[in-house]
Amino acid sequence: MVEPAERGKVIEMPNKFKPTAGSKSKIRIKRNDMVVVIAGKDKGPKAHRVLRVIVDKQRVLVEGVGMIKKHMKPNPQKNVAGGILEQEAPIHISNVMLVDSEGKGTRVGYQIDGDKKTRIARTTGGVIAEKKFKK
Repeated sequence: MVEPAERGKVIEMPNKFKPTAGSKSKIRIKRNDMVVVIAGKDKGPKAHRVLRVIVDKQRVLVEGVGMIKKHMKPNPQKNVAGGILEQEAPIHISNVMLVDSEGKGTRVGYQIDGDKKTRIARTTGGVIAEKKFKK
């Protein structure tokens, strides 16, 4: 039986179950950036390209990193053959670091010139170029 004093009390949800969509975060990595993985099973000095940034979950999809096997059912209506596919799984944004012009990992800063905001590498102070990739 619930005590009368606890009847009107609101039970708060634990933080791990709350959605993170409303929180503001500073994600300084963009799509098509070259990053190096600094933690996890794919950690190493090799640079990889960012395929997608998932802002509300603070995760990135990096080319060739975190490969998982996905079992697909055949679907003739969508012209999908079934089988076991390998695809990238998203990894947390804190596990990757942007690569500067020298090929080393760097933190990202911003420099404001008039009304233009440019990203700079903290290690060298150089401007991080926007790279355009064609599919």
